[in-house]
Amino acid sequence: MSAKSDFLDQPPSDARLTDYDREHLATYLRLLDAESEGAPWEEAAQVIFGVDPKADHARALRLHESHLARAHWMRNNGFRELLKSSMH
Repeated sequence: MSAKSDFLDQPPSDARLTDYDREHLATYLRLLDAESEGAPWEEAAQVIFGVDPKADHARALRLHESHLARAHWMRNNGFRELLKSSMH
């Protein structure tokens, strides 16, 4: 499977943890790390999603922004549900 097909253009926006979230925890962590290090979004999109922002700017931006927003949600909310589910 290619890197492009591993990701939805926008992750689910459920108020609950989804299977997609569980499958992409490493992606969310990588995005949060890139953000905290001040990496340009274009670089993060290229490295993490395998999408060249010069060739497909709209999709690269959409992937980056939507997944980063979900990463923030996970950090602030979703991790609690993840911890609860791992304890059972």
